[in-house]
Amino acid sequence: MNKYIDEALDDIRLRAEKYLRSERYYEGRHDLAFATDKFKTTFGSLFREFALNLCPAICDAVRDKLRVTGFSPDTEAAASSDPVRLATHVRRIWNANGMRHRAGEVHKEALKCGDAYVIIWPDERGRATIFPNRAANCTVTYDDEQPGRIVRAAKYWRTAEKRFRLNLFYPDRIEKYITTDTCEGALPEPGKLVPFAGSAVIDNPYGVVPVFHFANNADLALPGRSELEPALPIQDGLNKSVLDMLVAMEYAAFRQRWAAGIEVEYDAAGEPVAPFKSGADHIWMSQNADTRFGDFNTAALDQFLLVKDSFRIDMALVSGTPLHYFTPNLQGFHSGENLKQSESRFLAKVRDRQSSFGQIWADVMRFALTVEGRPDETLLTEWEDPAPTSDRELLENILLKKQIGLPVEQALIEAGYGEADAKRMVKGSIVE
Repeated sequence: MNKYIDEALDDIRLRAEKYLRSERYYEGRHDLAFATDKFKTTFGSLFREFALNLCPAICDAVRDKLRVTGFSPDTEAAASSDPVRLATHVRRIWNANGMRHRAGEVHKEALKCGDAYVIIWPDERGRATIFPNRAANCTVTYDDEQPGRIVRAAKYWRTAEKRFRLNLFYPDRIEKYITTDTCEGALPEPGKLVPFAGSAVIDNPYGVVPVFHFANNADLALPGRSELEPALPIQDGLNKSVLDMLVAMEYAAFRQRWAAGIEVEYDAAGEPVAPFKSGADHIWMSQNADTRFGDFNTAALDQFLLVKDSFRIDMALVSGTPLHYFTPNLQGFHSGENLKQSESRFLAKVRDRQSSFGQIWADVMRFALTVEGRPDETLLTEWEDPAPTSDRELLENILLKKQIGLPVEQALIEAGYGEADAKRMVKGSIVE
């Protein structure tokens, strides 16, 4: 038995719980970590499905800023003599695989779970086909001598016949395995995997493992970290604060009452019998003139709201997500400049992800070109600006430049007018 089967299955099992937890929290299926047994007994069925879920905002805020706009040849290392044709070829591969949309799915998976994978292999026509994969289904092993270089990878999945498949990827071959029997639930033991009939081993003529690892916020040659990781304890605390508020509201809607100065009767077992029944259709009366009635004060709900908002602030601090993503009606940003300053840390994180993911996308497309017979091309990934300048900001910047001596003609060109139009406008004294 191939020893790397054990290694691959162990790695997949080791990370499965981490990935599952991140997915649960993103979807709003949280742990009521602070709920007591009494709380679960009394209110568990009422609030079991409740969660004030802020986790999606942490991932989606970054994903929305990660938009690949294209690829360009690296002019310093370009092997192609026709950059325009190369760019057209790359764009065809990208669009043919639906990557305008699917790249966002890869980014979301990497941000949510910490890892995502892309596998590339030619189809029956020899065209490069890009297969995005979930974090839980793949694993890679890096070279100890050359950190960052993948020496082998694995992918597992379960077929419609409920049999597990496992592929091992190497620079020179791909090995395929399948379980002998149907399996339910957990991963099978290595001994149940046998070579896949008919095509147990296929050649890999490209000399590179065709699996690409998108590791979010990772150290060199290590698995990525989920954007949700530092926020999960705060999400638990937020849920606890809101659940406490809902319980307080439940009691406030029907306040607990008390009675004093009455004789209490006991049943045959010696247990006290409640002298009154609570309810909107019941009136408490007593023939004893010394009897007194009252009710308990309810908790101040404003305090719960303050605690809830403080958790939102903590969530923004630990995740680097601007506070207004969690509180859309937040007051205090009086200008676009203030808003930009509040997003500076967030934008730095976005640009860091663009840098790391961009290198992987460039490697993906370089391998795709190799598959289609154009090896040794080097590409750069182009991204949509995560903080585009508005028209008003652009004009305000130009006016400030003009005040320190920028020529009118150059100001018009920077404003978007053509050089000929700018010369004509200046010559015609349209602009003072």
